[in-house]
Amino acid sequence: MALKEGDKAPDFTLSTDGGGKVKLSALKGKKVVLYFYPKDDTPGCTTEACSFRDDLPKFKKSGAEIIGISKDDPDSHDKFKAKYNLNFLLASDPDLKAIKAYDVWKEKNMYGKTSMGVERSTFLIDENGKIAKEWRKVKVDGHAEEVYDAIKAL
Repeated sequence: MALKEGDKAPDFTLSTDGGGKVKLSALKGKKVVLYFYPKDDTPGCTTEACSFRDDLPKFKKSGAEIIGISKDDPDSHDKFKAKYNLNFLLASDPDLKAIKAYDVWKEKNMYGKTSMGVERSTFLIDENGKIAKEWRKVKVDGHAEEVYDAIKAL
């Protein structure tokens, strides 16, 4: 069953860069931007991460936490963060638990070849742990600004 705005956000506990862990329910009382992306250090994913990095002061000022999630392992996240000076958490979901809970594991078609992968998607979770807004099949350009505008509207 697909998630929709107003649904309770599925909880998860995932390993993060820097050897940490993040549990979504522990962030109750804060706005959380969860963005799912296919792979560390690829062109679209790098552009998206750098946009959130550059806009982080605005997100922080509005009381929002940003968490990027992919199936890459924490070591890959550490390298990606260091290379681009990323200043927010990157969570690792190799078992696809959160990725499947948020229904972003999709069949993709590239150059006539089909494979399964993460569909670039973002979820804005409100202070009560509910999905306030969702974006699927995200186009990277202008996306961070669009998410920020949605936070201001909450």
